[in-house]
Amino acid sequence: MTDKTDKNSRHKTAMEKQKTKVDANIERADTEKGVAVLLTGDGKGKSSSAFGMVMRALGYGQKIGVVQFIKGVQLSGEEIYLRDTCPEVDFYQMGTGFTWDTQDRSGDIAAAEATWTEAARMLADDSLDLVVLDEITYMIGYKYLDEEKILTAIKNRPYEQSLVVTGRGGGSGLRDLVDTVSEVKDIKHAFRAGIKARKGVDF
Repeated sequence: MTDKTDKNSRHKTAMEKQKTKVDANIERADTEKGVAVLLTGDGKGKSSSAFGMVMRALGYGQKIGVVQFIKGVQLSGEEIYLRDTCPEVDFYQMGTGFTWDTQDRSGDIAAAEATWTEAARMLADDSLDLVVLDEITYMIGYKYLDEEKILTAIKNRPYEQSLVVTGRGGGSGLRDLVDTVSEVKDIKHAFRAGIKARKGVDF
């Protein structure tokens, strides 16, 4: 047996074992329901990942609701695309920008509460297949919104509705409640090297 043949044989055996494991895991997953996903961590790409799921859901003709907390002062590519190309997406922005820009706690809280009204409406709407709450973790961290109210609305959302929550932190209550938690790690960022944010990549 040549070295190449031996290598191919070992690979085939390993892949057969892997396939058996994967098939068994698929067989065990027998619950059909909407999933709640938390995308957190200090790295870049949390909102980008959420909007990737929006695009995926649109591909299946699903109904989607998107609420962006914090963002909205600077125009973003996702906003342009959804408003111009996907009017069927229920899209709402808090529109105040980052808290370090406003420096107005009471004004930020008022804006957060108005935005939460829209988010709560979407979380109660059983016609929506997917809801994205972009950057809502900051509203919990800064105590702009009542954490228990948010967790209750997420827990009581329609059974078939999936949810994506983004932002740094969010607390143990949110992590424990959702089905999937993914953490984006910050290893290196262009901004720290003096490179400006890039249209189409960063916003």
